Amino acid sequence: MIKNFLVVLVCFFTVFSSQAQTNTVSENVVLITLDGMRWQEVFGGVDTALVNSKQFTLNPNEVTRKFYDSLITNRRSKLFPFLWSTIANQGVILGNRWRGSLVNNANKYWFSYPGYNELLTGYPDSNMNTNDKIWNPNENVLEFINKKQAFKGKVAAFTSWDVFPYILNVKRSGLYVNSDKDSLRFSDANLQLVNSMQFIAPEPLGLRQDVFTYFAAREYLKTYKPKFLYIAFDETDDFAHGGMYDQYLKSAHAEDAMIADLWNIIQKTPEYKNKTTLIITCDHGRGDKIKETWKHHGSNIEDAGQIWIAALGPSIKPLGELTNQTQVIYQKQIAATIAKLLGFEFITNHPVASPIQFILK
Repeated sequence: MIKNFLVVLVCFFTVFSSQAQTNTVSENVVLITLDGMRWQEVFGGVDTALVNSKQFTLNPNEVTRKFYDSLITNRRSKLFPFLWSTIANQGVILGNRWRGSLVNNANKYWFSYPGYNELLTGYPDSNMNTNDKIWNPNENVLEFINKKQAFKGKVAAFTSWDVFPYILNVKRSGLYVNSDKDSLRFSDANLQLVNSMQFIAPEPLGLRQDVFTYFAAREYLKTYKPKFLYIAFDETDDFAHGGMYDQYLKSAHAEDAMIADLWNIIQKTPEYKNKTTLIITCDHGRGDKIKETWKHHGSNIEDAGQIWIAALGPSIKPLGELTNQTQVIYQKQIAATIAKLLGFEFITNHPVASPIQFILK
């Protein structure tokens, strides 16, 4: 009888342990987007056809020296060292179509506002079909989380593109969204320094440089300890539209370094260490190879609906780079995944796609 009791007890704890393992909840989430960053460079490194094009690369020798290697794995690691060291070893990366991992936009437009709407609301709304500054009627996952008692006032977004206050509908949501050259109205000296620098610095692309968006977000995180932080970089898309492949690569490389720096801070901060999940993705893809289409995106550009996702943290299975994926993953699944990471089911007044369950512990 005692033996039977012990068997039951062992079974109970085995089941309990298994359930606990599959319901690991993060205390914090950091979401980062690289606007229009192609999966081809993420998984393959520099595209030699574009590097060797005088039309798109001003100094091919410099780019080759910095980023080229004959092995594709080394090439991509040179461009994205943090992604292919830390995240590949400790987290998961999806979207290498050459190896059978498919991640797509569900919206049919394949440009920024529709992509960010899908990403942040879980709903590829066909009415969201412009980049104009219109108030988004769909509830996003940031405002959903901000309504929870433990997260109220602990959700923030820092973005280079000044359309984000509309995408996140600050008029309705009440979220703190620091966008483009919004003044950093804080007493913290480091935030004031970033504020002064961003107003004095040049704007080669006509908007705040990503480095200032990053440092504003970084100092805000260090000072105010948000539980859900969103950082939206923009330069990769702008340089690509301008046909400046070398600058597109340099911005991507710099953003990888910024993400590495932020993760290092997270892992040194008691409120965040081993309690924070990081998700990195993009809003849309773009065209392929040396054709003019690599510069562009939209429903008429083949490949522009092809994206990628990377994730790292206590709630993420260390699956590494996925290959031969059995199901297509869609951008619309990210919002519910974020909510689930924090222990919630994202339910609102519009349809929301299911989470990416198989990457979660």
